[in-house]
Amino acid sequence: MNSLKTNRLYLRELADKDAPELFTIWSTPAVTKFMNIIPLTDVTQAEDIIKMFAQLSKEKKGNRYSIFLAETGDLIGTCGFNQLDADNDRGEIGYELGEPYWGHGYMKEALMKLLEVGFASFALNRIEAKVEPENSASIGLLEKIGFQNEGLLRQYEKAKGRYIDLYLFSLLKEEAGT
Repeated sequence: MNSLKTNRLYLRELADKDAPELFTIWSTPAVTKFMNIIPLTDVTQAEDIIKMFAQLSKEKKGNRYSIFLAETGDLIGTCGFNQLDADNDRGEIGYELGEPYWGHGYMKEALMKLLEVGFASFALNRIEAKVEPENSASIGLLEKIGFQNEGLLRQYEKAKGRYIDLYLFSLLKEEAGT
């Protein structure tokens, strides 16, 4: 799936030309606070992230979409599968929005389309998301779209020089009604 559409959004697989706009988003401390990256300091870092996702997509192990406002064409964030596990029909989602676009329901709309693609086109049975306990906005979003909190993974990842706890959320195909 190279591109997707919703009522207000257009999603397209990350492209090299997105690097300057994604650099702006990924260099914002408020945006990267709960991501596993520190704020970027150079556009080449955004280019490297785009290349990493292109390789994952080529290997069918992940993919990432740039999210655009359909009305204006503004790039507002990304979402996609950080990991695809074909052997177990499972995927893990990740997402972020530029700060000016928070609170407008854009990510809910994008994730609903992503879930549809995951369950129908990628034939996934289970979609997961890992979220830091302090990330109440993301937790609220996942709960709103039907994800279940399966519990706390203690000191699960090392991020920004420290071990962090993560909640594991999941949604099963049978729960999504697809």
